[in-house]
Amino acid sequence: MAAPPDAPTRVDDAALIERSRHRPDLFAMLYDRYFVEIHRYAAGRLGSQIADDVAAETFLVAFRRRETFDPTRGTVRPWLYGIATNLVAQHRRSETRRLEAFQRASVDGEADEGYEERVATRLAAAGVRGPLASALSGLSDGDRDVLLLVALADLSYEEVSQILHIPFGTVGSRLNRVRRKLRAALGGVNPMIGGSDG
Repeated sequence: MAAPPDAPTRVDDAALIERSRHRPDLFAMLYDRYFVEIHRYAAGRLGSQIADDVAAETFLVAFRRRETFDPTRGTVRPWLYGIATNLVAQHRRSETRRLEAFQRASVDGEADEGYEERVATRLAAAGVRGPLASALSGLSDGDRDVLLLVALADLSYEEVSQILHIPFGTVGSRLNRVRRKLRAALGGVNPMIGGSDG
């Protein structure tokens, strides 16, 4: 027996966008699927207070641009991360201030919920909190975007390539370069695994 037309079945993201062009209320399903992870990514980049606004604005922008979504250029998830990354870029000064504050903060201090704090907690025993924040703040915007899209959002190289509109190989080379820089700044500790590189 076929499900009724409005039954809550898992609909493909691209199909949801297409259908939301005529039924805008369907876009809420994409919001429900991806809001938490987009918010987590924004919080890791800019802090939880700004993340509320950035995540909400990401979906507002996506809703307004849903007519222009082209599934041949990629899937919905990287498209949303691309929008979020562009919004984060508008808040770069906040991110830089956050990294500077993170660098100065004592290990025992109160921590806002964010990726940097989780990494710092794991690495605090090695005494790398300040150098890590310093190294992160010293990265170029493009290198930092690649690193944090992989580390915070757990995106694939292909998805990062789609988001940043750079070749797949460039993602790998940037990430490789960033890892070397961070390892050097941390005295051989690999920040991607939280232990010594081996």
